[in-house]
Amino acid sequence: MHGSCDIGIIGMAVMGQNLALNIARKGFQVAVFNRTASRTDELMKRVEKESIVPTYTLKEFVASLKKPRKAMLMVKAGAAVDEFIDKLLELLEPGDLIIDGGNSFYQDTERRIKKVEKQGLLFLGTGISGGEYGALHGPSIMPGGHEEGYALVKEIFEKAAAQVEDGPCCTYLGPRSAGHFVKMVHNGIEYAFMQAIAEAYDLLRKAYRLSSEAIGKIFEEFNQSEIASYLIEITAKIFKVSDPETRKPLVELILDQAEQKGTGKWTSQTAFDFGVPTPVINQSVIARTISSFKQERVQFASLWKNKEAAPINFDEQHKEKIKDALFVSMVVAFSEGLHLLKVASQEMQYGLSLPEVVRIWKGGCILRARMLNQIQQALQNGEGEILLFSPTFLNEIQRRTPKLREIVALSIEKEIPASVLSTSLAYLDSWKSENLPANLIQAQRDFFGAHTYQRVDKEGVFHTIWEE
Repeated sequence: MHGSCDIGIIGMAVMGQNLALNIARKGFQVAVFNRTASRTDELMKRVEKESIVPTYTLKEFVASLKKPRKAMLMVKAGAAVDEFIDKLLELLEPGDLIIDGGNSFYQDTERRIKKVEKQGLLFLGTGISGGEYGALHGPSIMPGGHEEGYALVKEIFEKAAAQVEDGPCCTYLGPRSAGHFVKMVHNGIEYAFMQAIAEAYDLLRKAYRLSSEAIGKIFEEFNQSEIASYLIEITAKIFKVSDPETRKPLVELILDQAEQKGTGKWTSQTAFDFGVPTPVINQSVIARTISSFKQERVQFASLWKNKEAAPINFDEQHKEKIKDALFVSMVVAFSEGLHLLKVASQEMQYGLSLPEVVRIWKGGCILRARMLNQIQQALQNGEGEILLFSPTFLNEIQRRTPKLREIVALSIEKEIPASVLSTSLAYLDSWKSENLPANLIQAQRDFFGAHTYQRVDKEGVFHTIWEE
């Protein structure tokens, strides 16, 4: 089978296996390799009529690929990626293509593309979203790097990607680290959605004392509304699953410690670097971090006497309030992420098309949501740098924000933390404040550090000796 495979995939964890099967089922021949041979054998047991060629050394893997060779890494982000790139550089030739399909930090991709270029090879840093199911049935694929490298895999990627009414959920995003940057921001927005949904759940169970079954039905209804999305859909499904031993809803038996792989944190850190405010994304990262301190939370809770308030009667009005609160927080999270992408695209010279970014998020990925159609339309119409200011959303946000305010007030009254919902509100209130108290901060800075200030009544830069 030497030199007959259209593409090769290294890394046969579930994502790698599923992506290999997906590509093979689209009519391509795929070579596979895993450091541990048993993983490769595991995949071959799943193979039926698919054209998948198992290889057991990197030399054999490279030999099985058609020229120019296309080798895709589906390994854990970090050292493993560098290790495999080094090994492949010894075996590949100029004009061959290396694709990193993992969740790599964009600055690592910047470094790697330079290294690969020096040897005359092509490189794509490619974000892939959709989890195990998406990898098998059609993910959202976000490639960036050498455009001529994308040309080599365009047909493969676009056939393997999820398909929506306006095309495959894959497009060439831009040079160097553009693909991994877009995927990082995608994941930051995802963190914010997940936390907002979790806070809505917390209010439903604590303030209204609803059962998991009742909460599941509410999320089912939400998924028929304007906030319909993959994350709302899976939330409704989670509440239906019972633990076989105890017959209790399984979600109630899961320890309240949320883990993270770092992409949300990278989004926050990068937003600070670019000077873009992303408080809702930042707060979602902080909320996960606080959740990890379970022992300390239990200890601190024992020192407080939390009020045992009577439950509130839940009705259609309350349901609408929570839906409106989620709608606003979703728009805010998208707005923050797209603002960061716009600024980064200018500074990094990615040349991102934001309508295209949103289009490829409409299917296959974790962020897919009904409102993306409206967001895509707003961006195509050139409606402002920040989504919140868009005529498409402005009236909707103005109409729903009072409901978000009521939900935040309820969370404060009932002592239920709702940090993403309340930060969404504070973020909106900041943007719509013609005057913020930053004048006092600037005065303080001038007082202790002679940092100067500008005035509202005349031109120039001023410094005051505030204390003789």
